[in-house]
Amino acid sequence: MHFLDQAKIYTRAGGGGPGAVSFRREMYVEYGGPDGGNGGKGGDIIFEAVAGLNTLIDFRYTQHFKAPRGGHGMGQNRNGAAGKNLVIKVPIGTQVIADDEDRDTVLLDLTEPGQRVVFSEGGLGGRGNASYKTSTNRAPRQHQPGIQPEEQWVWLRLKLLADVGLVGMPNAGKSTFINKLSNAKAKVGDYAFTTLRPQLGVVTHNHREFVVADIPGLIAGAADGAGVGDRFLGHIERCRVLVHLIDISNADPVEAMQIVEEELEAYSEALADKPRLVALNKVDLVDDALAADYAKLLLKAGADEVFPISGATGKGMPRLLDAIIDYLPAATVTERPAGEREELDDKPWSPI
Repeated sequence: MHFLDQAKIYTRAGGGGPGAVSFRREMYVEYGGPDGGNGGKGGDIIFEAVAGLNTLIDFRYTQHFKAPRGGHGMGQNRNGAAGKNLVIKVPIGTQVIADDEDRDTVLLDLTEPGQRVVFSEGGLGGRGNASYKTSTNRAPRQHQPGIQPEEQWVWLRLKLLADVGLVGMPNAGKSTFINKLSNAKAKVGDYAFTTLRPQLGVVTHNHREFVVADIPGLIAGAADGAGVGDRFLGHIERCRVLVHLIDISNADPVEAMQIVEEELEAYSEALADKPRLVALNKVDLVDDALAADYAKLLLKAGADEVFPISGATGKGMPRLLDAIIDYLPAATVTERPAGEREELDDKPWSPI
């Protein structure tokens, strides 16, 4: 399944049905009077967050959503039927954003499973002529056509909901890490950019459960859009803790750490301020003395604490997981201010 995290759609709630102009016609009843019923209310546009969905790819092929209009009023004081509500099901973590010039106005933020929000109410039905009858106006012929709601284009943006976000340069071993700890099936390869789309995995450790998000590798300039990095970074804005994986076989692990740290800071202050654990990965490929030397270099370069691990063998993982669990209760969710968000487009990670 292709992963799509942004899409543009058209929405229009149902218009109200028109009221009827009708007069009672019955044998032996003279001047029966008006009996035109009211029109029915139009259907609402409702967004619902549904568990089990993790992509907006369906909205690439279906972009127009129109709720049914209300029924016409009829004679014999019969009101029109209400239009059926149209429910648009989206993944948990989806934001509905106004299609304005800046595209930074968040209209809805669906973060809870089963959350349903009326986005656009259907128009009210028009009044039939029976409702206009007065003591001085015994045979009214006026009626209302029904209110037509506004139509609008909006953007959908999906931000994955996870407790822990994995960051690092390409081929740092993030996919192996998440596969080792969870039920994720991330693609693993001995080349850069093996991961083309974000992955989620559920990790259980010491009777605690938390969700980990793996985003594709970051490169210099990612915060400005290089390698579509600005969109990848958006998926970890809601994470409470970041785990920065560094490949010990990299020619310069300190430089690799600094590149990613600079991109996090350039993307947003909120992302740069998140608690961060540095994991020196692939220590199974070197001896313990060399791993210890690299860990000291990273500490000297600014890392608060370094966890030598091996995503392939599991070495050092329990200690890292203990640290993650210790951080989670105290960590808070902070996001990039709306005015600083990346420009929206509807391109998927890989060609369709």
